[in-house]
Amino acid sequence: MTWHGRVDLRRSPEEANNLPEVALLPCLAPLLVRLNAPESAFFTVKCDVWLLDEIDPFEFDAEPGTAAQGLACYIDLLPHIPEDWPDHETTATWCDRLCTTLRSAPALRCCRTDMVIRRAVRDILQPAIGITAYLAACGSTETLARTNLGVALTAFVDAIVARGTRTG
Repeated sequence: MTWHGRVDLRRSPEEANNLPEVALLPCLAPLLVRLNAPESAFFTVKCDVWLLDEIDPFEFDAEPGTAAQGLACYIDLLPHIPEDWPDHETTATWCDRLCTTLRSAPALRCCRTDMVIRRAVRDILQPAIGITAYLAACGSTETLARTNLGVALTAFVDAIVARGTRTG
């Protein structure tokens, strides 16, 4: 998969620190490196980070005073072996199990994760299925929102690495 601006973090993990998204959310660099590590069942394709304009405390399981500032990111994720996510149903089951794992994580608060299953293109001849994971967090300050998003991203990556692909 090649296009202008894409960085292959599996081949060049040191480049994670140079991504513009990492300048906005430094904790993202080591997490992207983990997702793209040689032993990982996945690789990332794109990501982005942005400030949230509006926050509904209810959607973030947050008290109204703790939802003044927000930060979000997305990560596009594909399995290294396309057959691990052969169809929508298998991928949806994987996402459901991941959500169950995340719901049981005690440290997660003032955050949310949404996953969208997408068609993807590995190359011209090989269609695939991937997910776009949207993670967002809030806090009474931007610093707390960043901290909460870092905790959510870490839990997300830990769960993905532990779960693996289809059979995980």
